[in-house]
Parts: sequence; structure tokens; C-alpha cells
Amino acid sequence: MNRSLYSNYRFWGFVGFICFFLVPFGIFHGPAELFFMSMTFLEVVLLFNILIIVHELGHFLAAKWCGLKIEKFAIWFGKPLWSKKIDDVDYILGTIPAGGYVALPQMAPMEALEGKNETPRELLPPASPWQKIVVAFAGPLFSFGLAVVFATFVWFVGRPVTYNESTTVIGYVDPTGPSGKAGLQAGDRILSVDGHPVSRFIGVGDAIKWRIVTSTAPTIPIVVDRNGATLPFDVTPIRPAHSFWQRATPRIIGINPADKSLLVKEVLPNSPAALAGIVPGDIFTELDGQHLYSTDAVDHFIDDHKAAPSAMTFTVLHQGVPHQVALTPVVPVSPRDDKDPSLGIGWDVAVEMSYPTPYEQVVGSVEMVLNTLAALVAPHSNVSASQLSGPVGIMNIFGQVLSSPDGWRFALWLAVVINVNLALLNLFPLPILDGGHIMLSLIEWIRHRPLSMAILEPLQTACALFLMGYMLYITFFDAQDSARMALSSGGGEIKFAPKSSSP
Repeated sequence: MNRSLYSNYRFWGFVGFICFFLVPFGIFHGPAELFFMSMTFLEVVLLFNILIIVHELGHFLAAKWCGLKIEKFAIWFGKPLWSKKIDDVDYILGTIPAGGYVALPQMAPMEALEGKNETPRELLPPASPWQKIVVAFAGPLFSFGLAVVFATFVWFVGRPVTYNESTTVIGYVDPTGPSGKAGLQAGDRILSVDGHPVSRFIGVGDAIKWRIVTSTAPTIPIVVDRNGATLPFDVTPIRPAHSFWQRATPRIIGINPADKSLLVKEVLPNSPAALAGIVPGDIFTELDGQHLYSTDAVDHFIDDHKAAPSAMTFTVLHQGVPHQVALTPVVPVSPRDDKDPSLGIGWDVAVEMSYPTPYEQVVGSVEMVLNTLAALVAPHSNVSASQLSGPVGIMNIFGQVLSSPDGWRFALWLAVVINVNLALLNLFPLPILDGGHIMLSLIEWIRHRPLSMAILEPLQTACALFLMGYMLYITFFDAQDSARMALSSGGGEIKFAPKSSSP
């Protein structure tokens, strides 16, 4: 495989993303949303390029320091837009904005990815194993350094954390699901899952959902605090059915986290809520006499009565004074393909700013990567390779978080996690990764001679094909998520038919 062919894959990847995601997204969501998604796409491309170029800069500077021969330092791939030779090094700016590379002929050759070296290796003095180790390790080291830089920004500006992410209180229990059948109730505060103490609902490590997903037991013991009493429950999780072409879904037990309060942020004109006199700032506390812990309870009630919407009696605090309000969901007149009844209420999401130190962020990111990998390879694990995300999936995540008012802060925190991922995964002992170069150098140090090219070349090719195949496998599922985002009917303003106001 020559470099121009490899570059064409990148080019057609960009063309495919534009044709099969951005264009349909613009058709379904309108020019304004298309502009926002295009800007998000450019921001993510810029971020990925910064991550990869800083990583490659580490290799470049280490090779300079060690006195190794450097043929090329390329930013981007494809045909050069600009190139200049300085001190026998070709500095190149390519046409395909997909990272870059450093051509080091004295290291293990990477001709499958970077093209054939201009200088035959046999004409160059061999690099010592320690030089190769330093150069290989410099890339992950610079990625860790960039993670610290982003983490320092997050330390100053903060990371938004939603209440339902950090709480351990159950907000909604599916009465027909495993938790409902086991006896869990909304308002229960979960103390431990599968024998592990928990401190939050969403996340990796000591999070409720993580312990449910990574548990291999057929029945999960859950301990809760209910009105001061500690109660144990045994819950049998289920795994939702999916087709073979769909991403595998983890096990669930049918619970959602609680909201801080059901505070009304927006009321749509002519909606049932507007006609009943609901205004922003009102707080919903009860539904049909039952305390409300989450907006999910309202949504599920509406969904369960979709065929024949019925009146819902709420207790609402207006300026601190409770009163009863009867609301019947109706189907909006716009968008036309939206057939779901609605009350016309936009709920406020409680968000707090967290200011973790750079050390806490980097260590937390390392634990996240290691815990995920451990769950991936654990026997009888419910975490599968299809549930991970590649570049397209990460772009989907960035598109979602950047749509929120404080999304840029969350994007900075994601950059910390991605840099740590890039550093750690590159240390895997595969011949085409930095960890593979370190492993080969250690073998050379022990044997006092490098592996022969007859062994190294097929080994590198096999690993390259494996990684490319895995990335295509992950991208297959990520692309489905992109398609759902692009073709969903979420675009368009929700409108209700004008009606006379209630007395």
C-alpha cells in the first residue's frame, strides 16, 4: 500500500462524511443547524489535528535530541500544498487534514503508512535501542503533557456537571422492568451495586451504571437507603435485543437518576401548559398524588398513554404556593412528522461547575481507560468492542456537548480524556504503535541485534490490517449513530395549534 492510496482513504472519508451526514443533516434540520454542525465538524477536525501533531512533535524533537536521521516532518497527508527542506529535513504541509507523521528511517520502518524511505536503512548508522526507546516514548509523553495543558484550562474555567450525573438517588423506576419487579422505588438512594460503593449515577468506576454494565453476575445485589432504612435487593438485569448490524447494548435494570427539581424553564405558546397558566419558574412536585423525582416519570406517563392521552393532575409550586393543575397532552402541529403528545414544557437542567485539579483529571482519565480495557477483556463481561467509539463516534459526542451553553467547557475536559487515551493506547506493544517500537528496541537490546525484516515486515502489515479493520468495525456502528442524528426529525420548531385559554 503506497502513501497516495492511504491518503485517498482519508480524502474519501471526508467526502463520505460530508455527503452522507452533513448534507442530509442540512436537509432535515435546516441551514442554521447545518451551519452549527459544520462548525462543530471543523472544531473537532482542528482538535484531532492538534492532538496528533503534538504527539508527532514529541517524536520529532526527541529524534533531533538523539541525533537520528529525520527525512520528513509532515503536517497532514496527501499531496503537499507546501514543502521546504531545512537541514536535510523535508517539512511538508499536505492536503488532507488528518494529522501527520515523522519519517525516521533508523526506526522500525512504517512504509505501509508513510511511504518508502528515501534513504536506504543500510546506508545509515544504526540507532541504539535506548535512542529508539526515547523517541518512541516521547510521543505518548507529549500527549500526556497536552492533557495536562487542557486539564489546567478546565481547572480554571470549570467542567459542567449535571445533578442527575452526580446523584445516587433513583428518579424513575420502570414498573415492568427488573428494578420495578425487585421492589426498588423512585426516591431510593443507592449505596452499593454488586458489592461496590457508589458515589454517582453516570461515569466510570464508582458509578451506578458502570457497576451494572460491568457486573458479570446473573443477579446484581443492590443496597439502598429508603427513608433512613438500609434495604438490600437482588435485581436480575436484562439486555435489550438488537440486530447483528446494530451496536451491542449493555445490560439494564430499568432505572434513571433523579433530577434536582422539576423546574419549568420554558413554556411553548398555545401548549397545554401555557393554556393552564404554567409559567417559567414553576416547580412540579407531584403527579396524581405521587412525588415526582424526575421528568422521566412525566415522559413515561405520556408515552404509556400515547394512544389515548388522558388528563394528568399535577401539584405545582407557583411562587412557593402549591396548587393543582390538570393537563392533557396534545400532539403538536409542527413538526408534521412528530406524532408524540406533549405538554409543551421545557425543563431546566440543574448544572454545577466542578473545578478538578489537573492531577485529578489526568489520574481519573487513566483510571477510565484502564477500567474500560479491564471490562473489555474480563471473562463473561457485558462490555464489548462494538460499544467503544472511534473518531466518528467522538465527533458525534462533541456535536452533542457543543450544542449546550457550557459545551465548550465539557469539550475541554473531553480533550483531556482523549489525549490520555491516545497516550496509553499508543503504548500497547503492537509493532506499528509506539509501545511496539519500545518492545522491539528492548528485544534488540537483549539479543544485541534487531529483528530481521523478514519477520518485522509481515508482523507490521498484519498489525496495520488488524487496526484498520477494527477502526472500520467501530466506524460502522458510529456511522449509524451519525445517520440517526442526521435523519432524525429533531429539526424544526415545535408549535401547537392556537386555542382559547382555559378559565
